[in-house]
Amino acid sequence: MQTAPVVLIHGAFCGGWVFDRFAQPLVAAGHRVVAPDLPGHAASAPHEAAGGLSMSDYAKAIAATVEAQAAPPVLIGHSLGGLVALMAAMQARTAGVILLAPSAPWGVSGSTMEEAVSAVSLYAFGPYWAQAIEPDYATFRQFTADRLSSLERKAVYAHMRPESGRALFETLNWWLDPFMTTMVQAEAISAPILAVAGERDVIHPPATVRETAKRVGAEVQVLPGMSHWLPGEPGWEDVAGLCLGWMADLAASVAAQ
Repeated sequence: MQTAPVVLIHGAFCGGWVFDRFAQPLVAAGHRVVAPDLPGHAASAPHEAAGGLSMSDYAKAIAATVEAQAAPPVLIGHSLGGLVALMAAMQARTAGVILLAPSAPWGVSGSTMEEAVSAVSLYAFGPYWAQAIEPDYATFRQFTADRLSSLERKAVYAHMRPESGRALFETLNWWLDPFMTTMVQAEAISAPILAVAGERDVIHPPATVRETAKRVGAEVQVLPGMSHWLPGEPGWEDVAGLCLGWMADLAASVAAQ
């Protein structure tokens, strides 16, 4: 049975390096895997290259990557990259979409105080939508990498880059975005969708992931004991295994038709 290509999409402040380990079992299973840097996120790019970029810029870049594959790929997006995956899947044909702790699309409100705080805290920077926002170690340590060791956490943080304030605004303050940039139309995505949440995730908690899944017609899996850094925290191998199992079932279903 031929395996579908896989496109891995990283989240805010990150790059394709997020998936360095996560991609290995996918490759071993026979998938051709690509993990591109979103625009402005390459290590070689100017420090504030992401400033001013929109979520639509990210989605267009991933849609172009999808079109460049030999066959429709499965998209696996983490956090903000999950929302990018949904937006790209409206533009290009995919075999499936897997959302790992995804940011919610336009119209889906958060379910925790931490989500509300993250939506307003960036206003401390002033007109942050016109800036490139530096990553914050304290926030990363407390909410994103809370299950990593101190050594691992610092190693990951050392790779992080400034994020587009505009993309953060379009995602976190979607109700103020007159262009409804992150609106996802479920009927425009023909591929099956799986949404995965970490039980302990307070950035994109299970309740919010379920609302996102309901919006796009996805099935949901909640992983006990897991937090937000699903591609790299302890237990990431199980997350990769879940993705592989879902993709195998998807391929078998298509082959049986």
